[in-house]
Amino acid sequence: MFGKARATRKEQLLNIIERAREVLEAEIAGLAKVRDNLGPAFEQAVQCLLDRLGRGGKIVVTGVGKNQPIGQKIAATLTSTGAPALFLHPSDAMHGDLGLLQENDALLVLSYSGESEELLNLLPLVKRSGMPAIAFTGDPESALSRLCDIVVPMKVEREACPFNMAPTASTTATLAVGDALAMVLLAARGFQLEDYAKLHPGGAIGRTLLLRVEDIMRTGERVAKVRTDTRVQDAVLAMTSARAGSAVVVDDRDVVVGICTDGDLRRHILDNSRNVASLRMEDVMTRDPIRLTRGHLAVDVLAIFEKHNIDDLIIVDDDGRLMGMIDIQDLPKFKIF
Repeated sequence: MFGKARATRKEQLLNIIERAREVLEAEIAGLAKVRDNLGPAFEQAVQCLLDRLGRGGKIVVTGVGKNQPIGQKIAATLTSTGAPALFLHPSDAMHGDLGLLQENDALLVLSYSGESEELLNLLPLVKRSGMPAIAFTGDPESALSRLCDIVVPMKVEREACPFNMAPTASTTATLAVGDALAMVLLAARGFQLEDYAKLHPGGAIGRTLLLRVEDIMRTGERVAKVRTDTRVQDAVLAMTSARAGSAVVVDDRDVVVGICTDGDLRRHILDNSRNVASLRMEDVMTRDPIRLTRGHLAVDVLAIFEKHNIDDLIIVDDDGRLMGMIDIQDLPKFKIF
């Protein structure tokens, strides 16, 4: 009895996974079809939007039903990648929000059927202003398509819904083509990683790309600075006072000549043939240590830590003089990972 129940449960689970995979396959097939059918209309849409953005305009995305959250996501992606955009619900537009539309804007209309009444009521009002309208639709012969200047066809074979009713493959395709639009505009406008960081100053990427080494390095008493003739025991005291895992060795002009880490000291202690306490920095330091000049970004620090497997990075000025030290343990408090 229990064996039969377990077998039935297993069969049900297999059916669930099988059905889920069928849905994903239907959506993948829809994406492939839309991808293969992309043509001149998409290129025209890109050129139109580049022209409008170049005039200081923005992209206004609109749609109803399931296309509302899809449109909101497309607008957000466009904005975050340097192409100002917003979502406008057609009902809100008919009740005062038409004032959001400006002369140099462009309208991106999402409607798979191309027959949504709210959009058909909005389009004539937009057309009177001379604003170009671009349709993402599954029916290039629809009423909506006839009202738009550029029609990007997005026909999928069928929805993933077993009744071919609930928008599934079609909304996935719309979202994906919206992503493609944003990425093509990003490349065409020369949008760089630094530009992305400026639009995301509160995120980890923004912090990593906007913060410079001068913003995160230790300075003053928080850096253990010693000379080549400093004894090991005095260097250890300096490291303890600075709460640092290493001491930076400099000459009389403060030019960095070496570094001595607690790891270096442990290795020398294991050498019983030498009295470590009596040694000087020139005997135990690592000469010509890895260092970075001021002005570099926090992302450069991360790359160096990862490449060289070190915990401390010396920061110097253009003449090689010590400016500070970055301890890998300090990065989490700056939310740099």
